[in-house]
Amino acid sequence: MKTAIITILLLVVSNVFMTFAWYGHLKLSVSGISKNWPLFAVILFSWGIALLEYSFMIPANKMGFKDNGGPFTLFQLKIIQEVITLTVFTVIAMLCFQGQKFQWNHAASYLCLVAAVVFAFLPNK
Repeated sequence: MKTAIITILLLVVSNVFMTFAWYGHLKLSVSGISKNWPLFAVILFSWGIALLEYSFMIPANKMGFKDNGGPFTLFQLKIIQEVITLTVFTVIAMLCFQGQKFQWNHAASYLCLVAAVVFAFLPNK
């Protein structure tokens, strides 16, 4: 159980960095900080943040993978990661991008992801 919790916490931290690597430059541009940056500078900036993402994602997957003694199958790890990604993204988008609205169809799609998690963890017979 401890390995599962550590794996999930590492995935959460990883996804915070991932969200800022993928979307942080948009916020910087809107606020005028990186508005005139060339594309290669934006890419390098994002890669720098993504390095931090990988510093948490790789250990999480290594530790959490069943074949390495962890509690999760490869598919379960991926489903968990996707749900964490959307959860972290939603929180950051709502806090940092004030104009974005969470709508009913977003909630419906998230419920489908929760169903995906349930199906991923059903025992195989």
